[in-house]
Amino acid sequence: MTRPPDAAERDLHRFGRAERWVHWATGVLVIICILTAAILYNGSLAVMVGNRHTVEIIHVYCGFALPVPILLGLVSRAYRADLSRLNRFTKADWLWFRSKRRRLTGEEVGKFNAGQKLNAALSAGSIFVLLGTGIVMYFPDWTRLAWRTGATLMHDWFALAFGILVVGHLMYALRDREAMRGMLTGKVSESWATHEHELWAAENDEQP
Repeated sequence: MTRPPDAAERDLHRFGRAERWVHWATGVLVIICILTAAILYNGSLAVMVGNRHTVEIIHVYCGFALPVPILLGLVSRAYRADLSRLNRFTKADWLWFRSKRRRLTGEEVGKFNAGQKLNAALSAGSIFVLLGTGIVMYFPDWTRLAWRTGATLMHDWFALAFGILVVGHLMYALRDREAMRGMLTGKVSESWATHEHELWAAENDEQP
């Protein structure tokens, strides 16, 4: 677990309101989708909760809403800059995957490490696959039976894989209190930034 920063230590600005809003809005929608999906697919939970139709409606509309925060965030320049960083894998990122020392020290790591970039790519891809297959399932008259059958199978497996990805993300987030503080308040300690994201910390030191 990351050591809490010293009270007198300088903080660095990591995330603005737009980035934090997109993250938390998307996160809330994802959690609701996962919980309602668990109720719909597990007979014991479905009997315990009841109101299956209401649960299904909540699941469907939250699923349809998932891309909305991501798309609305595009009006923010800082959010678009973060998307550009997340979408760019460098040679240092591939070395990060292969070197435990780099993962532990943050050597040559920018604002996002390779694991965070991979998580973002897998999450975004899963959201849009689940949205597409969900549309096919929700509007059965739009497509042929074979398409609906394939969409149902793909939706179920992607939902399971995405759920595991989200649980892993939450476990890592809860283990790093300073990273969590960055997403809650937008600020992180300089020592944490230097240790976890060496290049990004250096960039902030060069700014006036």
